[in-house]
Amino acid sequence: MLRNRNVWILLAGEFIAGVGLWLGIIGNLEFMQEKVPSDFVKSLILGAGLLASILIGPLAGRLIDQLHKKTVMLASGFVRAVSVIFMLIAIQQDSIVWMIVFLVFIQVAAAFYFPALQAALPLVVAERDLLQLNGIHMNVATLSRVLGTAIAGVLVVQLPLSNVYLLSLVSYLILFGLTWLLVIEEHQPTRLPSEGKKSAGFKEVFPIIKGLPIVMMTLILTLVPLLFIGGFNLVVINISEIQDSAAIKGWIYTAEGIAFMAGAFVIKKLGEAFSPYSILFTFSFVIGFSQLILFFAEIPFLTILSFIIFGFAVGCFFPTAATIFQTRIPKEFHGRFFSFRNMLDRIVFQIVLLMTGLFLDLIGLVYMVIVFGVFSLALTGVFYMRFNRLQNSEKLAATPGGMIK
Repeated sequence: MLRNRNVWILLAGEFIAGVGLWLGIIGNLEFMQEKVPSDFVKSLILGAGLLASILIGPLAGRLIDQLHKKTVMLASGFVRAVSVIFMLIAIQQDSIVWMIVFLVFIQVAAAFYFPALQAALPLVVAERDLLQLNGIHMNVATLSRVLGTAIAGVLVVQLPLSNVYLLSLVSYLILFGLTWLLVIEEHQPTRLPSEGKKSAGFKEVFPIIKGLPIVMMTLILTLVPLLFIGGFNLVVINISEIQDSAAIKGWIYTAEGIAFMAGAFVIKKLGEAFSPYSILFTFSFVIGFSQLILFFAEIPFLTILSFIIFGFAVGCFFPTAATIFQTRIPKEFHGRFFSFRNMLDRIVFQIVLLMTGLFLDLIGLVYMVIVFGVFSLALTGVFYMRFNRLQNSEKLAATPGGMIK
């Protein structure tokens, strides 16, 4: 697999663009900390871009299935590069409105790019290599996040904020150039009879999800880590304020990122020893536990420990979930399915982002993490019991007596 030219192009592009992405994210946080005092208002600003990506999701899924994946990735990469110009205008004019325009454009580009990328991965490697590739891909993304946040933490102090975004723009242009080098063999998707010209929904995907309980269960379980990830940046800002330390933000991102890489590194070995759902349920419980540790957010050691546990758990969780989706969903529906999943993730992000901002203003971080942690553990427990009942029903139906009944 690692001799595959396309794999190296995708990984290199993910790394370079990831550094640029996190330069922009840290720049966003720095810009908002100066201009917006309320955590809830911060969440509304960040949510504007997410809302735009949710609205464009159905159309994105249809186009990804009807066009070549490389074409979609190129177009979305170009829009992502252009969007940085709006943030430069925002800095020059000291305008939150232009920042919102930037967030809308960059999130719309992401609504096309990331589902197309997920749909492209099964086209460049054999199915047996997908779990390993998903783990490596997520490790590269995390490494870019670790380096990006570390570099951004230095640059926002040493350079004008506009220069940070210029470096982000350069990284997006490099990604655009690398995407041109991809050679993906795929046939033009055939038009399904049910696909009318005016239809841009996910109605063709829902029966497939309903007919694959393992896919449905995985979709539901992904809500647990998203409950923490959705308000991640606001939580980090709040912890920094509680501990009166700007440095803790860098330590949190670095510790969580390294732990994530460790989880994604060992997932192939875990996948050989345990079933996918043993991995998913186990680490879903671990994620809930890591949230509860943040009850002691004023203690730096326990704060870092919480994010280490969370990072490792998510590093094992997401590659497994991605592999299940890529192997169980038919390839001709990958664009629509991954766009649907992307839209679902962003809806949850939107809700969690608003909830996090509101809870931080109303009850504070300490009580918020108790609410989120208990909810995560309870939700995982309920799904685990349902999954066991489903397995028992399938075993009963497989027996001669069960078949007769």
